[in-house]
Amino acid sequence: MSESRDTMIRRLRMRSMRRGIKEMDLILDEYANRNLDAMDEDALHLYDALLEENDQDLYRWVTGQEPGPERFAALIGEISVVFQK
Repeated sequence: MSESRDTMIRRLRMRSMRRGIKEMDLILDEYANRNLDAMDEDALHLYDALLEENDQDLYRWVTGQEPGPERFAALIGEISVVFQK
């Protein structure tokens, strides 16, 4: 049985704010709070896959220190906006 949309969003919010490094907690929690409710199913699944990545890698991608994987490029760009504020 697959999880409901509401359950998935709650799970993604929790995973966004409980990361390995504080900087990613702050960035992803802010992004999740602003965007998850409006995302379609494909976008939620992509975000879920992104959360499987290592925090050190995510931080380098979001801060522009290194390019991220192409499949996450647009999502990383959106998240980077939160970092820049």
